Amino acid sequence: MTDHVQDTAAVREATARLLTALGKLDDTAVREPSRLPGWSRGHVLTHLARNADALVNVLEAARTGTHIPMYAGSEIRDRDIERGAGRPLAVQIEDLTAAADRFNNATAALHPEAWETTVTLRNGVTDRASRVPFRRLIEIELHHVDLGIGCTVGDLPAAFVERDLDYVVGERFAGRPDVPPLLLTTDDGRSRRTGRTDGDPVAVSGSAAALLGWLTGRAEGADLDAGGAPLPVVPPLG
Repeated sequence: MTDHVQDTAAVREATARLLTALGKLDDTAVREPSRLPGWSRGHVLTHLARNADALVNVLEAARTGTHIPMYAGSEIRDRDIERGAGRPLAVQIEDLTAAADRFNNATAALHPEAWETTVTLRNGVTDRASRVPFRRLIEIELHHVDLGIGCTVGDLPAAFVERDLDYVVGERFAGRPDVPPLLLTTDDGRSRRTGRTDGDPVAVSGSAAALLGWLTGRAEGADLDAGGAPLPVVPPLG
């Protein structure tokens, strides 16, 4: 069972950690490239703020039992990110803080029964409302890495890394025809299979953080072992 209370607390902690890390930036640095192709750090920060607001829409739909789209539309989403990317650091931080507060308020307003309702996310994806805080946590933690301000996947909380690895392996990549069959083994000896179900899987081993970084495109996989063979190519999560 998903513990949305614990996940909501983790979201608050991750947000506070991110906001503290932003103190090392200035107005010039926020306009510099992030680790995401075509996006500056300002793009990443604006996306994080607007994602919080979009998930507020999702939670409000669960609370009221009405249809409220996560985003008004893909073009509007992209336009809002582009429009906000060039703002000064102080404005970015203020916006992200306010959006985080709105998300926290939305989680607090949701009655117990609503947490178990089915909600609609972007591109028609559906999930339980109780998983929304974890989805927000993924956004914060991985985009913290994308900012390129000294945080790597290996610096993220170990419990989050293990859980997100399970999510990527068990839900995002499982059965996808464009993902090669993989048998992933972490340092604790646990193995996870993902990708296509046909053919012999390629065995790849390493730490949970190294595997998650590689699968999510946040690391090249230099610390992973594929039995001396090159690592197979995995597609972007999308």
